[in-house]
Amino acid sequence: MDIASLVGLILAIGLIIGSILIGTSPLSAFVDVPSLLVVVGGAIAAALICFPLRSILGAPKVAIKVFLNKDEDLASLVADLVALAETARRDGLLALEGKVAEISNPLVRTGIQMAVDGSTPEVVEEVLRTEVNAIATRHREGKSIMDQLARFAPAYGMIGTLMGLIMMLSNMSDPSSIGAGMAVALITTLYGAIMANVFFSPFAEKLGLLSRQEMVGMEIAIRGVLAIQSGESPRAIDQKLQTFIPPRSRKSE
Repeated sequence: MDIASLVGLILAIGLIIGSILIGTSPLSAFVDVPSLLVVVGGAIAAALICFPLRSILGAPKVAIKVFLNKDEDLASLVADLVALAETARRDGLLALEGKVAEISNPLVRTGIQMAVDGSTPEVVEEVLRTEVNAIATRHREGKSIMDQLARFAPAYGMIGTLMGLIMMLSNMSDPSSIGAGMAVALITTLYGAIMANVFFSPFAEKLGLLSRQEMVGMEIAIRGVLAIQSGESPRAIDQKLQTFIPPRSRKSE
């Protein structure tokens, strides 16, 4: 569970609701179902035009990663690669064949299996980087959906406001209803701003951060596998891969 994301979302919503409760207006004055339908429904409808249906249906699963994600232990990944390098240096590259099933990282497992099977370093790197590029493309698509929703929500909030103003101005016979009508018209703009800046934009930024962190782990895996295949010493591999890790997170030998 990502505590920072959960606390941030609760805090943002809590501050908005708390400010409303502290003010003189009742909370019910900020609830308008038609306005919510215009903003949320309109943003989703526009996203359906931009992306395939399967991508939109998978968006909730992507969004939940903002809260349910696990930081990869890069130091342990480096330690595992160094251990594999020590085995290959001591017993030969073919000795790693019996350890392939024990490797938890899928990229390292694929690379070591290919190396044991006799694939050239060029082929191994090409396959691994193609896999990484495919994963990065999926990550960009998920983030792009959130980015577009963040763009569309305020726009549909403005559309709802204009609709409300038109309906209000078309019925000027009752001046006492103008204030209430104006308030309802402005609610859609508020909803659009909240959806964009509390949900969609922060979710997109967090997904981008998680993707970049995952890419670092994959780069470590690729470089480690290629170094093992080329016969580099475990110490050299360790020193090379430790550069990807912040100094405070590095494990001492």
